[in-house]
Amino acid sequence: MMLTQNHFKLGLIALGACGLAACQAVPARVATSSPFPQRTLSATGEGKVSIPATLTRVNLGVEVQGKTAREVQEDAAARSQGVVDFLKAQEVEKLQTAGVRLNPIYNSANGKQSITGYSATNSVRFQVKTAAAGDLLDKAVAAGATRIDGVSFVATEEAIAEAQKEAIARATQGAKTQAEAALSSLNLQQKEIVNIAINPDTSPPVPMPYAAHSTLADEVQQAVTPVEGGEQTIKATVTLQVKY
Repeated sequence: MMLTQNHFKLGLIALGACGLAACQAVPARVATSSPFPQRTLSATGEGKVSIPATLTRVNLGVEVQGKTAREVQEDAAARSQGVVDFLKAQEVEKLQTAGVRLNPIYNSANGKQSITGYSATNSVRFQVKTAAAGDLLDKAVAAGATRIDGVSFVATEEAIAEAQKEAIARATQGAKTQAEAALSSLNLQQKEIVNIAINPDTSPPVPMPYAAHSTLADEVQQAVTPVEGGEQTIKATVTLQVKY
């Protein structure tokens, strides 16, 4: 009986020693997070820069109507080739096919629909300097184009890149001014800018309505069509997150 009690006491001592060792092996945790959240203010500014739109993007084509599909398709192809050859000779930029269509023409009589002919349209798009656009459009009609579906104006890539830099700088200054004004009115002190978000405007140029048809060819040849590119506005927004 005495031996058993001694073994029991030794077991308790051993368990106590193990528990103490386990407690000593766990590192103490130190609270590192601040009980107060970081105080920040967000301010957004917008910058705009207007630059000359010195390039014109044009969509034009040839539309032909006739009795048979083969007839109108061959006629449209021949006329379109003449227009394309003319545009290549003028060394226009980014010349490419915009669409090729062949559609039946229907006539409704006595409650019935019948095909009376076909219409074929071949169109191309290209880019040219705005200063030469009016004269080129007139000559394209003389070369066989029967429709001008629209034009849009844009600045050069180099001018747009420089304008984007200036727009971002203006937007940044606007956001900074707003943040300073808000903090000053509240008697708060700005510490540092902790985040910057830049959003340049990449909207494509807006097409301008323009229409010309073969019935106007004689008038078009007598005078140069006036084309004014105007200006393209480049925008950017900048959001600053300011710590105070």
